[in-house]
Amino acid sequence: MSEPIDTITTEEASFAELFTKGPEAVKEGELAKGKVLAIDDDHVTVDVGFKSEGMIASWEFMDEDGTMLVAVGDSVEVLVEDAEDEDGRVVLSKEKAERLKVWDEISQAYEREESVEGTIVARVKGGLSVDIGVKAFLPGSQVDLRPVRNLDGMIGDRVHFRIIKFNKRRGNIVLSRRALLETERKQMRETTLATLSADQILDGVIKNLTDYGAFIDLGGIDGLLHITDMSWGRINHPSELFNVGDEIKVKILKFDPESERVSLGLKQIQPDPWVDAALRYPLGKRLSGRVVSLTDYGAFIELEAGIEGLVHVSEMSWTKRIKHPSKVVSVGDDVEAVVLDVDEQNRKISLGMKQTEENPWTLIEEQYPVGTRVSGTVRNITNFGVFIGLDEGIDGLVHVSDISWTEQVKHPSEKFEKGDEVNAVVLKIDKENEKFSLGIKQLEPNPWDGISKKFGVGSEVTGPVTTVTDFGVFVRLEDGIDGLVYSSELAAERIENPAEVFKPGQEVTALVVKVEPEEQKVSLSIRALTDKEERRALKELAEQESQTQTTTLGDLLAEKLGNKSDE
Repeated sequence: MSEPIDTITTEEASFAELFTKGPEAVKEGELAKGKVLAIDDDHVTVDVGFKSEGMIASWEFMDEDGTMLVAVGDSVEVLVEDAEDEDGRVVLSKEKAERLKVWDEISQAYEREESVEGTIVARVKGGLSVDIGVKAFLPGSQVDLRPVRNLDGMIGDRVHFRIIKFNKRRGNIVLSRRALLETERKQMRETTLATLSADQILDGVIKNLTDYGAFIDLGGIDGLLHITDMSWGRINHPSELFNVGDEIKVKILKFDPESERVSLGLKQIQPDPWVDAALRYPLGKRLSGRVVSLTDYGAFIELEAGIEGLVHVSEMSWTKRIKHPSKVVSVGDDVEAVVLDVDEQNRKISLGMKQTEENPWTLIEEQYPVGTRVSGTVRNITNFGVFIGLDEGIDGLVHVSDISWTEQVKHPSEKFEKGDEVNAVVLKIDKENEKFSLGIKQLEPNPWDGISKKFGVGSEVTGPVTTVTDFGVFVRLEDGIDGLVYSSELAAERIENPAEVFKPGQEVTALVVKVEPEEQKVSLSIRALTDKEERRALKELAEQESQTQTTTLGDLLAEKLGNKSDE
């Protein structure tokens, strides 16, 4: 007994319709629905309503493991390749039917700008090969919003794409993942822009690192986290804290809707270490820290995250003259220091390293009172003096003016060399400015003391010429002491070039006209001596005139001057 007509399934009705239409309803190259009649090891027999059945290779119905996916009585969709072959059979293909169906689906997705899903299967020249049911090409420039260096790492990934080129006849399909990401990013951007405001704290992803900061993806829009806003502490490069892809929380410091620029901060959501820093670091407190940076003027010491103190180069040693902090410390060294000053407002802490040791200058006055004789080694020679090193590491300065009472020393190198052992006398100690003044000439009596008695004003002196200059002639009075006869005092009439009249070694007699012991100067005059002799001659003539009236005054004066010239 046959089943009632209303119990026929939809599938059976489809076949019934197909059989009713006859073989002419299905053409070569078209899809047809068929029914599995038999299955063996090599073939699957399918009836599509033609005069004869078609045979399809069994592998077309198996999965990768070789499992048969259909059974007798199942309906299948196949492609009619040939209505009748040499044996009178219909030539069918399930694999080609699926491929044709995929092409139709791909064509529809392309026309509707819909996404397709596929698996990246291989790296090829210029990009990747993707299986979306058929082979398609994904250019390297379309893989992501940013260039991807390791394309091989994406093999095996199942991803959604958009078809940007499609040519069924040539079998050419070009995909883009970037197009989908840009659309998604645009949607996210609009959502993010609508909700952004200053002081918000958001989650973001490190997108890129530069020397000056990091760009953070906030969801379709990038914000800049400047290096100065990453940490309260010192950072040389953002890579010290972050890697591309890291997820972080940031605070919006500034947002400009028109330019869509977003400034971000990380340290602003962390406690400010400078708050109450003066309480944590009182003056005189001894502490330890790590050297994080060196400059020409000092070393920066990290006391805690976000707080650094500066040890100025002058605060590194009581006694050594340090030209550069690298002579004492290196980056990474752990050092001890003492707090000298705290400026919370300007975020500065001044530290001293030498203060961790006893100040030798506090004992120097007791050890070397003024007038004490000391000995040491010449450590340095400058144009203004000589530095003498003592046993305690303290250098004393012998100024060029304190080298000799009598010699005119133009440069200390004329008298000393580095390493020379010398004796000196302590002249002055300045603890506050850490200066120690010494004198060498003070080891001997000052020959200028009592010079006024030896060479009183108005007395006549005789000595050899030591130096002839444009402004006068120096005459040796005794060892180490010269008197100066200015050019205007060499003769009654001015001598323009003293070197034409006077030579070194020539004996001259002059009159002392001025003595300045403090300035170490004795002024002489030959002209004054001549004037004195003339006045004496006139006096003698006057006396002779009173004795004789026969001789005229002119004769007497001529005679006297004549005798003088003979002498």
